[in-house]
Amino acid sequence: MNTPASAADTSPAPVLSFSPVVLPIAGRPVDLQVRVTAPIQGTGLPVILLSHGHGGSNNLSSLNGYAPIANLWAQAGFVVIQPTHLSSKTLAHQLSDEPEAPLFWRSRAQDMTHVLDHLDVIESTVPQLAGRIDHGRVAVAGHSLGGFTANLLLGAQLTDPATGERVSLWEPRIKAGVVLAAPGRGGVIHASTLEQMPIFKTIDFSTMITPALVVAGSRDDSRHFTDVGPIWHTDPYILAPSPKTLLTIFDAEHGLGGIAGYDADETTDENPERVAAVAHLTAAYLATTLGLDAHAWQRACDGLVSGTAPVARIEAK
Repeated sequence: MNTPASAADTSPAPVLSFSPVVLPIAGRPVDLQVRVTAPIQGTGLPVILLSHGHGGSNNLSSLNGYAPIANLWAQAGFVVIQPTHLSSKTLAHQLSDEPEAPLFWRSRAQDMTHVLDHLDVIESTVPQLAGRIDHGRVAVAGHSLGGFTANLLLGAQLTDPATGERVSLWEPRIKAGVVLAAPGRGGVIHASTLEQMPIFKTIDFSTMITPALVVAGSRDDSRHFTDVGPIWHTDPYILAPSPKTLLTIFDAEHGLGGIAGYDADETTDENPERVAAVAHLTAAYLATTLGLDAHAWQRACDGLVSGTAPVARIEAK
């Protein structure tokens, strides 16, 4: 059996991107649409479910966003599946009156469960993909609000502000996670922000049991949420149980160099080399954590984290 390309292989590999794959879901106000990006070659390919952020752009917060990192992950040998969540700005005019609007926190996590339930449909629909996916090797990744979604799928819990119900959306089919610039604990969020977004108030990372790599920018100072500073984005690492790894990217702001889109206005720290480093390190972490290459993570760390010009620092527990 062929395995995905090593995360240490930096030579470009051709990828295909196919969208939309349309999945009708009972009770969902619009059909679930996903984009699939995959390497042209290889079998036994692991899956990354990628959850987009909330953002102001029409298309970055949809299946059309995150091409910079999705393409690099596919070149590293992963099948990247990106849904358009109901929170997407592309759907705001249709769904503004829905009870969960505008964040659709529960639906976002359920989208990923639906994707896993229909992975065979996706595989048979995308040209040249049938029979090439390893359904047992699945990871979730998410940026910003997408990181919040990833945390829930990895086991974090919260209290539904509408009902007072304790909610778990943990997905056991997901074996690893990459949490990119996600919100931290709720107790330090500005009261005015919590009034508008009460779901962040009760997030509990102590139940987040699935292995995960938490990625934070050393300059990601989200003052519209909290005055704690960039360390707030490390809470999913600090407050979650092991095994967890923290990757702090030097000089990175919320966009982590521009993972959400090419030449995007929202990216305050545009740096293609930084995006490549984030993609390379996260792919290597997943290759090792999913059991594809026992030494990929160590090789990547040796190359990008140590040396004369390290791009990041790592902690683990």
